[in-house]
Amino acid sequence: MMPFTVLHVCMGNICRSPMAERLLVLAAQQRLGKIDPDTGLDDVLISRSAGTGGWHEGEEMNPPAARQIRLRGGSVDGFTARKLTGAHLAEADLVLTATADQSDYVHALLPGASGRTFVLGHLARLLRDLDTAALPASAPGPEAFAARAAALVSAADKLRGDTEPLPGDDLDDPWGRGDQTFQRIADDIEESLFPLVDTLLPGAPRSA
Repeated sequence: MMPFTVLHVCMGNICRSPMAERLLVLAAQQRLGKIDPDTGLDDVLISRSAGTGGWHEGEEMNPPAARQIRLRGGSVDGFTARKLTGAHLAEADLVLTATADQSDYVHALLPGASGRTFVLGHLARLLRDLDTAALPASAPGPEAFAARAAALVSAADKLRGDTEPLPGDDLDDPWGRGDQTFQRIADDIEESLFPLVDTLLPGAPRSA
């Protein structure tokens, strides 16, 4: 069984979406290490990213974004920016965009991905209201993880119905700004990712 794949999307794929990609890996690794140390994260979850524009394709992560990842204990090794394609969307089980405009871009590029595409901040709000007891039980192993993750996406899509993301769900673009702004955006990303990790891998307290 293929691991559950999360695709993070922003504009240039060197600031917001790479931070989300690597911060999800960090949070999920920390949680999985507490509840099932024998399972490798790569066996159950893949976190990737891409940008709606190709201006920075092939480049490394923006330095202040990379600093935020390292400061929080994550890794930036092997990261290369890439332009979003329909193939990237087709292989993703969950698509998380930085803004509503980027969700619209995803919908236009691959309409079939609409039901599994969310603005990150909007998904975080939805998950706080989701009845997690109705999801398949969390258990070690790729099959159980994939079943719970797929049910989460379906339930979140049903819960949102016709509601639209709020302006506050969008992540500010920190491009060209200082470390303080990148810290704030990284904090926002982490706070939005915690409900996802809490729901996918329940059963242990979040690390301080």
